Amino acid sequence: MRRIRPVALVLMCACAALQAQNATSFDAASAFGARPSTADLSLSPDGRSVAYIKPTEGQGSALYTLGLAKGAVAKLALSATGKPLRLDSCEWVSGDRLVCQIYAVVKDPAIGLMPMSRVVAVNADGTNAQVLSTRENNHSRGVQLGGGQIVDWLPDEDSAVLMTRVYLPDDHIGTRLGSSQLGLGVDRIDTRTRAVKQVEPPRFEAVRYITDGRGTVRIMATQNRRGDGMDTGIVTYLYRFRGSRDWQKLGDYNEADGTGFYPSAVDRDLNVAYGFKKKDGRRALYSVALDDSLREELVYARSDVDLGELISLGRRHRVVGVSYTTDISKAAYFLPEISGLVSVLSKALPQQPLLRIAGASVEEDKLLIFAGSDADPGVYYIFDRKAHQLETFLVARRQLEGVQLAKVRAVTYPAADGVSIPAYLTLPPGHEDAKGLPAIVLPHGGPNARDSWGFDWLSQFYASRGFAVLQPNFRGSSGYGDAWFQKNGFQSWPIAIGDVLAAGRWLVSQGIADPSKLAIVGWSYGGYAALQSAVVDPSVFKAVIAIAPVTDLTALKEEHRDWSDFKVISAEIGSGPQMHEGSPIEHSDKIKVPVLLFHAAFDLNVGIDQSKRLAARLTAAGDKCELVTWEDLDHHLDDSGARTEMLRKSDAFLRQALGM
Repeated sequence: MRRIRPVALVLMCACAALQAQNATSFDAASAFGARPSTADLSLSPDGRSVAYIKPTEGQGSALYTLGLAKGAVAKLALSATGKPLRLDSCEWVSGDRLVCQIYAVVKDPAIGLMPMSRVVAVNADGTNAQVLSTRENNHSRGVQLGGGQIVDWLPDEDSAVLMTRVYLPDDHIGTRLGSSQLGLGVDRIDTRTRAVKQVEPPRFEAVRYITDGRGTVRIMATQNRRGDGMDTGIVTYLYRFRGSRDWQKLGDYNEADGTGFYPSAVDRDLNVAYGFKKKDGRRALYSVALDDSLREELVYARSDVDLGELISLGRRHRVVGVSYTTDISKAAYFLPEISGLVSVLSKALPQQPLLRIAGASVEEDKLLIFAGSDADPGVYYIFDRKAHQLETFLVARRQLEGVQLAKVRAVTYPAADGVSIPAYLTLPPGHEDAKGLPAIVLPHGGPNARDSWGFDWLSQFYASRGFAVLQPNFRGSSGYGDAWFQKNGFQSWPIAIGDVLAAGRWLVSQGIADPSKLAIVGWSYGGYAALQSAVVDPSVFKAVIAIAPVTDLTALKEEHRDWSDFKVISAEIGSGPQMHEGSPIEHSDKIKVPVLLFHAAFDLNVGIDQSKRLAARLTAAGDKCELVTWEDLDHHLDDSGARTEMLRKSDAFLRQALGM
């Protein structure tokens, strides 16, 4: 049973007793493969209702609203089938109305796969749905892919927002909002009536706007482009003095290496921009005065890890702290009242140390709290600050309620050159002291990413099936500073892959893994790392599973050929001999173990052809290789049925390949 222990608060728990699942009837693939049963929770500005998204069939999803009053019944507000439209996120814009991001991947006969997004507003009861983002009409030339972003929720107004919108070229004469211009602008939109007032005229080079949270645009980002229209990766930020309409230069930011000041929010009262900048090779938080002094002050930094993201509170998005991850994700709060509140809540929920404030009413008297752990996918709570009551509200994954999950512990292991590599070790529940287990090395995707301590449905599934799982944060991972990141996991692949191979050798040397039953599984870049590890040293891993893997670095670059980011992506992946040496498909003859590939046809991150060509080469050479595909899914396989199939097939494959 979930229990909440009182610590300096009067607490209430409205949760029911959990029934332990019968081990003989528990379908691990179905339970772990299921999408979260509750996601993207949002608390209304008046603190009286919550909205959340639930999965439906396939990639479909549905938005529900639920009043917090006793006896309230959830109401369907909006749904999307996932063919192709999907609900991405939803947020309240008033006490009875929400704004949602809609996402889709479509296939154009000439261009190929294209991502598209739109912004939709709807009442809590499902009435008065309005598409807000489109600026297209019968006179528009071109297709608008990006549907815009909300940049200000206008907390002091009812149901209006400021949002960026792309203006397409328009040959029609006399358009009221000047849409003969091309570019990104900012409009004030009444979400009930779609009445529009232009706030910032569209500019071709504009890519981002930041407001002060009260309706005034203070910062604009412009993308520097080459003569051929390709992005350079350098973004110039401009700002305005308080009360002025004139733009001044704030600075340049290099998207490739993260140098320069990257603004994230504006504090209207302090008249400063909060943003990130490197300090001693690590991402730190600074404030810059938005006046003629441009006075820069260090707000917070760590000497061991990069900082994560700003933490804001409520509909006014008041900046209250910043996140970071050492062995576990943590937060540094700047305001004593917030720090004290989180401390008290943490004491009340000692078994769920991954605690964050997920939402707040305008007055911040009602809070939406999320808390979880390595062995707990998470629970949402409602906290009434005036009544000092904390109530269990919804669980993130009801399919896993009552299921014993594995504990995860932070470890380090030595690389070939002696450097200590941080990692997370997950052992089967009830077998934490066992030796000679079947084991999996599970490198993360990215490569500009890292693993962190907490619930992971993929590693938990394999642990439930009796595998030890090691997730290495190899060199090339982000979050540990420039020196650890190297040149990224593609250009520095020999170091990254060496660290991944060392993870497997360490499992064996510690007696944790049976060397004859050691496999590697990876998704995206992790799939690349799995395949390339089998190329570099075929003796370590006895089976390979690669999900949506990169197999050909040159092909990965070419997939961006017709997009404006081609030059930037090309520079990130690299050039020269390493393109050949670092591509598993060029050395498929060195892969001597069974390979299972999964890939979806609508994958925008890595084209499915990369897996098809590798599978063809391995099969032609007589090697054991199977490719499983889906025709209507993308890189994330955001479909419970597909994920269940993937887990079931991967488990059967490993048992056969490893002789279990």
